Amino acid sequence: MTTVTEATGGAPVRTVRPRGGISRSIRDSLVVAQRNLIRMLRIPEVVIFGLIQPIMFVVLFTYVFGGSINVPGAPVGDAQAYHEFLMAGIFAQTVTFATAGAGAGIADDMHKGLIDRFRSLPMSRGAVLTGRTLADLVQTALTLVVLAVVALLIGWRTHENLAEVLAGFALLLLLGYAFSWIGALIGLTVRTPEAATSGGLIWLFPLTFISNAFVPVNGMPAFLQHVAEWNPFSATVAAARLLFGNTIAGVPRSVTGAWPMEHPVVASVIWSVLIIVVFRTLAVRKYRSATA
Repeated sequence: MTTVTEATGGAPVRTVRPRGGISRSIRDSLVVAQRNLIRMLRIPEVVIFGLIQPIMFVVLFTYVFGGSINVPGAPVGDAQAYHEFLMAGIFAQTVTFATAGAGAGIADDMHKGLIDRFRSLPMSRGAVLTGRTLADLVQTALTLVVLAVVALLIGWRTHENLAEVLAGFALLLLLGYAFSWIGALIGLTVRTPEAATSGGLIWLFPLTFISNAFVPVNGMPAFLQHVAEWNPFSATVAAARLLFGNTIAGVPRSVTGAWPMEHPVVASVIWSVLIIVVFRTLAVRKYRSATA
């Protein structure tokens, strides 16, 4: 922040010139992120319920469905093989389901008029949404840590070095951050937090289940195989499995020869960055018009 002196009627007046656009946007985004993190700490049940759901998915798929699902190339009933196949999918599902929470939070702020108050302040227009998505990213990272501990307790193991394992989790968080911008757009579009929650979940079920997350793609009908292998969600799941060392010899990387499955790490980054660019642009534009 710079200070200049101007002459007004012979008397010097000190005026403050605001910081540049990028530094101001970063500062404002961090302030809003801090506000949302403090709010999460004051409502711990939201964080607790957010942790319970993915843990339930792990337990259900492992102990209820795991014995009935055979991974190609693994011995029949080999629970360990399915654990390793499953966990990347559960991790990816967890980070994407956080989309509903992001949308509901923004819709709640809109409903209470808080967004209009933010607009009256001298702050960057995109900072409100960026701060919200950053706070959701922190919560998602905490959820992944707890979920990874639970996965280790039920027998999941990684077989690559620490750097590659961390890179796998980084790709998962990047996907979660990308999808939080979709949630932000939904939260700005609907009129109530309840609608944002429903709208944030309804499209996630086909996205996550028509994928390679829970069962091998080669057991799907031919047209669904193409859909699943070009699914951004599938690319991140495949990349995480590769970086975790959880690939199964009997499960081909790609059934249809799709490029994202042949190069999952690169495809995961491309898909996530593309989603961020497109939906952040749309969300900020919607924010300006919805609260004008």
